[in-house]
Amino acid sequence: MRILFTGGSGKAGKHAIAHLLEQGHRVTNADLMPLDLPGVDSLRVDLTDAGQVFNALHAYAGFDELESGTGVPSYDAVVHFAAIPCILIRPDNETYRINTLSTYNVLDAAVKLGIRKVIFASSETTYGICFADGDKKPDYIPIDEDHPTIPQDSYAMSKVVNEITARSFQARSGFDIYGLRINNVIEPHEYATNFPAFLDQPELRRRNIFAYIDARDLGHMVDCCLKTDGLGYEVFNVSNDDLSVGISNQAVIERFYRGVPQKRDMGPNETFYANNKAKRLVGFAPQHSWRDVL
Repeated sequence: MRILFTGGSGKAGKHAIAHLLEQGHRVTNADLMPLDLPGVDSLRVDLTDAGQVFNALHAYAGFDELESGTGVPSYDAVVHFAAIPCILIRPDNETYRINTLSTYNVLDAAVKLGIRKVIFASSETTYGICFADGDKKPDYIPIDEDHPTIPQDSYAMSKVVNEITARSFQARSGFDIYGLRINNVIEPHEYATNFPAFLDQPELRRRNIFAYIDARDLGHMVDCCLKTDGLGYEVFNVSNDDLSVGISNQAVIERFYRGVPQKRDMGPNETFYANNKAKRLVGFAPQHSWRDVL
């Protein structure tokens, strides 16, 4: 597929693009920063500028595409990861403005240009736990896509708004628009550097619902969505299968989730950030775990 990928120079995006290239896709990285990765085309784009977004989505990806003499080829899909990635980086209102406006511009351009597959990055933060003031517990465990999304912070608010915007564009177009509620992204080298502390102090993972997603498995999830047509609008939790701490599922419940309703039986190391829907509908099959390293 010919894919425009926004935000591919970021932590999650660079691994996802590498995986997509391995699958044989052609990828243009639309970002304010270039990505030094062989095989990827780069285009510097300010996604809050609607004109730049429209132009980027109807442009040559490289000089080789001039050779056919048949005009500008169309993109088959858009993967939209670009965003201010967290609170406390930019002022709250600027985080909200950039994240919502850029997503609107990408969806608007994709639909008007007839690009029938859009995958966009939503977030674990939509469930209101990650950046809550104080200790906010989930309404129930494990957390699935039906859990309420009523966050307190500007970043998560922007992601909730982006999901609503995507649903509206899907209703208008009938295209496939899939949102990925991505958990805390872990790069391969971070298992050795970060996880020993998580094993000693499991409370460090409370705000991430004791879950994580390996950056390589996130790339696999994007590819699964690219290969799955006809779902319309859907959102998916994206996580690895196991907890990001060394204590058992039951020990986490006793220490952190006492009194929280449990919807179903769970395995001893099973993630509290349920990924069953992604497995069922798009064939997501995460392969990596911190337990393979430590």
